[in-house]
Amino acid sequence: MAEHNELGKIGEQLAIDFLLKNDYDILERNYRFQKAEVDIIAQKEDILAVIEVKTRSTADFGNPQDFVKPKQIQRLVKAIDEYVTSNDLDVEVRFDIIAIVKEAKDFKIEHLENAFYHF
Repeated sequence: MAEHNELGKIGEQLAIDFLLKNDYDILERNYRFQKAEVDIIAQKEDILAVIEVKTRSTADFGNPQDFVKPKQIQRLVKAIDEYVTSNDLDVEVRFDIIAIVKEAKDFKIEHLENAFYHF
């Protein structure tokens, strides 16, 4: 497996661990709908958190959260609309990013709530 794919898997697991430690329930990992893949769907109380995980080996080229593009946001919104409808959920939906940057032998984790809004 390519090194960046391995780093992505590590990042997703770190994000899951972070969310569990902060009282989120993990509902889905890598949920797919059409061309979209939602990294994590989690719930805390009556909020459905749609979480995009961005992991980088360095911040030299910008913050991880800066790499979420408008087309990807459109796909995420469409996928979550389908998820909420098909599961007949009555929740508030929030789009978050968990940005992870490798620092020496450790990782810096930043949870950005309401990172972007659906239109």
